[in-house]
Amino acid sequence: MTGVQVVVLGAGVVGLSTAVCIAESLPVCSVTLLAEKFSPDTTSDGAAGIAPFPEKQQTPKDERQRRWFKDSFDHLLAIAQSQHSPDAGVILSSGYHIFHEVPATKKPYWSDLVIGFRVMTDRELKRFPDHKFGQAFTTVKCECSSYLPWLEERFRKAGGRMEQRRVSSLQELGDGFDLVVNCSGLGSKTLVGDAGVYPVRGQVLQVEAPWLTHFIRDGDGKTYIYPGVHSVTIGGTRQEGDWRLHVDEGDSTSILERCGRLEPSLKKAKVLGEWVGLRPSRRNPRVERERVLLPGRTGMPVVHNYGHGGWGVTIAWGTALDALGLVRQCLKEMPGAKL
Repeated sequence: MTGVQVVVLGAGVVGLSTAVCIAESLPVCSVTLLAEKFSPDTTSDGAAGIAPFPEKQQTPKDERQRRWFKDSFDHLLAIAQSQHSPDAGVILSSGYHIFHEVPATKKPYWSDLVIGFRVMTDRELKRFPDHKFGQAFTTVKCECSSYLPWLEERFRKAGGRMEQRRVSSLQELGDGFDLVVNCSGLGSKTLVGDAGVYPVRGQVLQVEAPWLTHFIRDGDGKTYIYPGVHSVTIGGTRQEGDWRLHVDEGDSTSILERCGRLEPSLKKAKVLGEWVGLRPSRRNPRVERERVLLPGRTGMPVVHNYGHGGWGVTIAWGTALDALGLVRQCLKEMPGAKL
């Protein structure tokens, strides 16, 4: 291997997106992706993968978040409308976002970024008698069980290499690499001592309901029905600070009941599987760089990209592009590195 030795930590949707961006854009870098788990065993593999992630907040925390969403949406939309759509598992999806009460902001910040956003008609809302307001639009759905292996193949074609091992501290990487890109998600709580990182437990079910073609999701951010290529994902839970990784039968019963009220035909659906994952949450995603002192070195440049919570798929490509920019800045400060 030649050039600047870069290691990316984490092989979820954020880590893989970042690794692909660096490997494809910076030939001077030899990129290694290190992770304890790869697809199909990452948290991202269980994500419903629809953009944007449903939540009560309808306004962006800052302008960067809107840009992250736009860059990611445009990236996924281009895939959905290309010959790569079947292999990448990225498709167009239309449906309804419904609310029990009229939200303070009737148009979320992403309304002009998705396709065909509009307020639902009274006739459409009659289907949901417990809800007073709704939004209809077309968006993209990214099935990570296909998308992650597709990104892995792009990464390898760009010269990247993958290694499966657990990294307990950045000190382990000081001898072999020139730059660290930390996309370790929830692992950053211990890896870099970020006390602001916490889990939000999510549980979903996969059901067989091929007659469903439109998504339905409640404005509470917890109840949703997402038809996909092979099955329908229904959910869910948002349990902050909950580290349990086993399936909770009470949660499964609640999910089936809540989703059955929105879509009565689900009572005829066959349950194919249940899944639990821990969303790596933080007040705001951390996308920034720093220098970390390591034994025998003046300082290791580290680029952080983690803390996306349930917005992993929704903003992964956008934050990866920002992380790429931060890597470029680090390289400019390295003697002998030619961009």
